[in-house]
Amino acid sequence: MNFQKKRFQLLLFVVGIIVLSLTAEKCRQLVGEQESSQSVKFSFLNCFDMGSGSLACTVKEGVKLYFYNIRAAHVERARHHAIELALIDALSQGIPAKDAAKQAQIEGAKAAKLATRQAKRIIGPIISSGWDFFEAIYYGGTITEGFLRGTGTLVGTYSGGFLGEQRLGRLGYLMGSTLGSWVGGRIGLMVYDVVNGVHFLLQFVQTGESKVYEESQAIEDSYVYETPTYESSEPYEGSPFR
Repeated sequence: MNFQKKRFQLLLFVVGIIVLSLTAEKCRQLVGEQESSQSVKFSFLNCFDMGSGSLACTVKEGVKLYFYNIRAAHVERARHHAIELALIDALSQGIPAKDAAKQAQIEGAKAAKLATRQAKRIIGPIISSGWDFFEAIYYGGTITEGFLRGTGTLVGTYSGGFLGEQRLGRLGYLMGSTLGSWVGGRIGLMVYDVVNGVHFLLQFVQTGESKVYEESQAIEDSYVYETPTYESSEPYEGSPFR
C-alpha cells in the first residue's frame, strides 16, 4: 500500500512538472525572448571574461571560503565538546587519565567526522543556490529570476540529497543532490516564466480596458461638444426674392 502511494506521488510529481514545463514554454512565447528567463548553461570560461563573469566566480569562491571557515569552526567546536564530555565520563568511571585521554581523542575524532558530514550537507546547497542566483544575473536576468532559480536549487539540492541518502547512502546523497539541484533550478525558472506570463496577460487586459474606456469617453465627448449647423433662412445676396 505504501509502495503504491509513493508511485502515485511520483507520477503526480512528473505530471506536474510536464504541465509546468508546457505552461512555461507558452508563457515564454507570449512575452518574447527578451522578457523571458535569460539563464543558460554557465561555462567555466566565463570566469575569465574580466567582467561580470569574473565577478560572479569571485563571489562564488568568496562564499565558499566564508562557509568553509564556518564549517571549520563548527567542527572544531564539536570536537572539543566531545572530548570534554568523554574525559568527564571516563574519569567519573575511574579510568586512568592516560586511557581517558586516548578515549576522549577517539570520541573527539568521531564527533569531528560527524560534524564535517553534517556541515557539507548545509554548505553544498547554499553554495549551489548562490551560484545559480549570480549566474542568472550574469546572463541578464532579473533579481526575481535569480531569486526563484536560487530558491529552486536550494530546495532541490536538500530534497534530492535527503532522498538519495536514504536509498543509497553517501553515493545516493551525491547523486540526489546533483540531480535535485538541476531539477530545482529549472523548476524555479519555469515558475518565473509562468509568473511573468500571467503578469503580461494582466497588463494586456488592463491596457485593453483602458483603451476601450478612452474610446468610449472620446465618443461621448464628440456628442456633447458637437454643435448642429442649420441653413440660413435669409436670402443670399443677389437672390430674386430679396
